[in-house]
Amino acid sequence: MTPMPTPTLTWAQLRDVKCAELEGAADGWGKSSNRADAARDRIEQQLLTGLRDTQEGEAAQAAVARLRQLGRNFQYVYTECGLLRTTLNSLAHEMRTQQRALTEALEDAAALKFTVHANGSVTYPAGGEGLVDGAPLRGGTASSSGTSGLMPPSGLIAPNPHAAKAQDIADRVCGAVRAAAEIDWRYAGILRRLKAEEGLKVPASTWKDAAGDAAEVRDAAGAYLKDAIPHDASPEARRDWWAGLTQEQREEYLAVYPDQIGNLDGIPALVRDAANRDNLQLLIGKLEGRDDEKSMTQLAGLREIDRQLGAAAKPGEPPMFLLGVSDEGNGRAIVSYGNPDTSKNVAAYVPGLNTSLDEDFAKNDLKRALDTAKGSRYHDPSSAAIAWLGYDAPQLVDGFHSLAVAGDGRAVDGGRRFNEFTGGLAATNENGDPHITAIGHSYGSRTVGAAAQQGDGIPGVDDIVLVGSPGVGVDRAEDLGLDKEHVFVGAAENDVVTKLPAKQQVAAGAVAALSGPFVYVVGDIADQGDDDLWFGKDPASEAFGARRFRVDDGPSLASSGGLSLDAHSQYFDPRRDAASAHNISLIAAGRSQKINTQEYR
Repeated sequence: MTPMPTPTLTWAQLRDVKCAELEGAADGWGKSSNRADAARDRIEQQLLTGLRDTQEGEAAQAAVARLRQLGRNFQYVYTECGLLRTTLNSLAHEMRTQQRALTEALEDAAALKFTVHANGSVTYPAGGEGLVDGAPLRGGTASSSGTSGLMPPSGLIAPNPHAAKAQDIADRVCGAVRAAAEIDWRYAGILRRLKAEEGLKVPASTWKDAAGDAAEVRDAAGAYLKDAIPHDASPEARRDWWAGLTQEQREEYLAVYPDQIGNLDGIPALVRDAANRDNLQLLIGKLEGRDDEKSMTQLAGLREIDRQLGAAAKPGEPPMFLLGVSDEGNGRAIVSYGNPDTSKNVAAYVPGLNTSLDEDFAKNDLKRALDTAKGSRYHDPSSAAIAWLGYDAPQLVDGFHSLAVAGDGRAVDGGRRFNEFTGGLAATNENGDPHITAIGHSYGSRTVGAAAQQGDGIPGVDDIVLVGSPGVGVDRAEDLGLDKEHVFVGAAENDVVTKLPAKQQVAAGAVAALSGPFVYVVGDIADQGDDDLWFGKDPASEAFGARRFRVDDGPSLASSGGLSLDAHSQYFDPRRDAASAHNISLIAAGRSQKINTQEYR
């Protein structure tokens, strides 16, 4: 970083800085940002929709592509103008702080009848009494260097009582001027770098620059905006914080901190969606051009989500809302089909083993939420379904960390995050007491189980659905914080994950390999009902006590076509497992009394 030059600012210049003019300029950039946002919204909500609904053919497709590019350009203008507004407002905020410090020092000098010179030195009058003759001691001048215009008093001469006060004032004046000069230098550099390339398009490289711009402005505006974001508050407190902001403050947060506002539980869904759509472009720009495997994998997932957000919803399909996105860990993405704030029924699906922010998640896991939303809306139009990838699920190709699938650590951490998310859903929903369903698939069911065991259970959740579960960490349905009549399980006969042996059986098998088959008796004694799985009692067993709903058996593990784990992945698909998808949709829509049940294992 270039060192700051010697400050040339004087205290008189600092005193006369018109911060209101800086804020007026910020307002102007804010208006430009808002106009760009309105233009983008008109393109996406009116022009593109109308064109897709009324026109077909190559010309129409070309027009759609050009309009999408124009919309992205307006999005870039919105982002950059918003950054300029916040930069100027933050500059005014910091300068005003130093002006106050200077003004207080000058007022103290005036009250004491001291003179503050142009160079910041302070002259003080005679005062006190000499130890020998009692005459007033001569005045002097104190400067910010800490030296006085007079020789230091000898041991027989008392100091002038004004000297220390003058020195303090001089130091305060100098401190305010130096701080203001540093602020001026720092913000001048930021403003010089906030510029766009010429041209009619905003390529990925420009979004990469925008991501750098946003990071720099965020660092500069920390005291002005960031420190006020209530990260440690409850979802309800965050909701109230956002409601209490002025429109201008909200616009600034969305422009400068879309990543934090978009991922903050308790912020309304429409706001999170707007923030995350901008953050999505910044993330794509950030990862663009990187050649490491993680970045390329996440970039593919982000691009697929971006593609789906830009595509028109098919007739009968609910709109998409991007409630969270981040490159943290293995990646984060939270997508809702239907508005979770206005829907009476909201389902949140937690995926499991080997799920990460990649193209497969963006295509297949999001489809599970979409299928659930469409099915639920058939029974109650006021329904939404969410794919929640808000934690690091265990990965089979994660080196040493692959062992995480055998443990509870990621489930416990994911459960805590999931509880914050559902608490946010309950806080922002406009229906007072919405019906919320938590759906856990595979290791995601263990995560839901961990969430249910923390505090008083999963906030706001009325029903729990477990599918393809290797156990949830408890042995009874009522230990999940709900009446067992509100815990549901689907387990396909050919889903090997739902039949993982209990840990004691695995241990017995390992010993048997060395000591002979008689050692299996140990495992049978420990699991006499043959209903224990890796993470506890089989949720599909009678001993667990949940309501088991009917699902198809699914393809066999081994067949003439080879090995298949498809039975573990088709619970949500109405084409491959109509029984399961129908029952999940009924539960999510609050119609659980209509499900088709199945005998316990």
